[in-house]
Amino acid sequence: MTNENKDTETSAEKAKEMPGTEEKIVEEEVENDRDDLPFPKATIINMLRKHLSSGKQIKGQVKDEMNLWLGKMVKRIAKKMDSHPYAYVDGGMLRDAIEPYETVQEIELEKERIVKQLESIKAACDILISEVDRKFRK
Repeated sequence: MTNENKDTETSAEKAKEMPGTEEKIVEEEVENDRDDLPFPKATIINMLRKHLSSGKQIKGQVKDEMNLWLGKMVKRIAKKMDSHPYAYVDGGMLRDAIEPYETVQEIELEKERIVKQLESIKAACDILISEVDRKFRK
């Protein structure tokens, strides 16, 4: 038996002894698959699992792309904070840098409100058109 097989068996045996840890141990072993990811894969997986329904499977592509996307977000925010001429980064700079991403939800709600209002205007226009057609066809 190779050392790798012994390590895998040891991890599996440990997981049997401690309920609920088997999944985390497997994720930690998978973590080392890609070195070009900005964050530990297990961290991303555990965070996703917290917010997804239990029993849902997370495909490897989702894990990797979420990891890369979060890395890009950190890079954009860091560049925005770095644009200030100071030798430090403070909370105000962070809030300024993340503001566009925080307001996206508000913008989405505003969009939904505007679409509903336009639909009601369209319905009112349709009613007026049908009334005009009915009155002036005689």
